[in-house]
This record gives sequence, structure tokens and C-alpha cells, in this order.
Amino acid sequence: MVKPVDQRKYKYWPENPNGFREILSEYSLKTHLLAEIILKKMAKSLGLEENYFINSAEETAPTFIRFNYYPPCSRPDLVYGIKPHTDGGSITILLQDKEVEGLQVLQDGQWVKVPIIPHALLVNVADMVEIMTNGVFKNPIHRVITNSEKQRISLSMFYVPEFHKYIEPATELITESTPRLFKKMKVEEYANLYFQKVSLGMRTVDSARV
Repeated sequence: MVKPVDQRKYKYWPENPNGFREILSEYSLKTHLLAEIILKKMAKSLGLEENYFINSAEETAPTFIRFNYYPPCSRPDLVYGIKPHTDGGSITILLQDKEVEGLQVLQDGQWVKVPIIPHALLVNVADMVEIMTNGVFKNPIHRVITNSEKQRISLSMFYVPEFHKYIEPATELITESTPRLFKKMKVEEYANLYFQKVSLGMRTVDSARV
């Protein structure tokens, strides 16, 4: 966890290489600012108040970081780096490996490679934004495949609303032609359900449907 700052467990933050903690702290701060900009733009694109998503993620809202290391695998046809899933929070900002591909998204029943764009960050919509937008923004099912010759490293930042908040579709997005698709749920309840479902390879957002 990198946010809230007072909940960081620095004993798990490596001191080697020199400056790692400072660089990670600065990176998490800047990507958090980027996440706020993106969420505001997403809200405005739907005709919602620009802080619609931000209001569910106050200063004490958690942000989680995960370093992903995928060693070379002699049987990439049998072993996933990460099995198919969706992300459970609001959005995810991903810094991909600069050389080795591996991320794929499911599109029309086919797995499609996500290309590497140098010096770019990849933004994934996650489950809770799909719920809050009544399905307008979709959370992509994605996976990571392994490489038989090269290792792959990536860095994921997961942005999640505060656990005591509730998520539900915006009333502005519910009409006769676009009826309500999801029920109201507490963030903590959804998060607990997510970890149960994802371990079984199930799509958690389907459990939130009315």
C-alpha cells in the first residue's frame, strides 16, 4: 500500500537500490494525480459532475502497488503469468515492460496482444467504475502470458474507493432505455467478494447485477 501515506509498511520497501523508496514515493504521488485527472475526464465525458468518481476516493482511500515479475517459462503454452481476470477497483495504471510483451485482452472471444508503447502508461477501467457508470465503461478481461526466453517486469497501481463508501450506478445514467444494471454495494463488501470470485476464475462484477 502506498496511500494513505501513514499506512505504508516501509519494512517491506527495499532499501536497495539506493533511492528506491524515494523514487517509488514520487512515482506513486504523480500517478495518483494522473488518476484524478483521468477520472475527472471520464466523469465529464458522461455528463457527470467532474468529481463524481473522486468523491468516492477521499484522502484516506487506499492505493495499492504491485511489482510483477515473470521469469522465463519453458512451457508458456501451459503456464500463465496471470490467469484471465478483471481488476476490482476503480482504475489501474500499468507501467509495462519496455521490451517484452505479455499482456492480452479478450475481445470478441479472441485474445489480443496489447502492444508496448515506449514511455506510455496503460490505464485499465476496473469493476467499480463499470458499476458506477452502469456499464458504459467496461472492465476488460485480461491475462498475462509467459515468455520462453525472456523475463518480464511490470508495475501496477490500483486505485480503490474508500472501503466504507457505497458504489452504485449514477442516477443520471439510468433511463427507460438504459435501465439500472447493478445494485448498490459497500466497497468493502465488494472487495471481499472480489477476492473470493477471482480465486475461482469468476467475473465478480456479474455478482453485482440486479
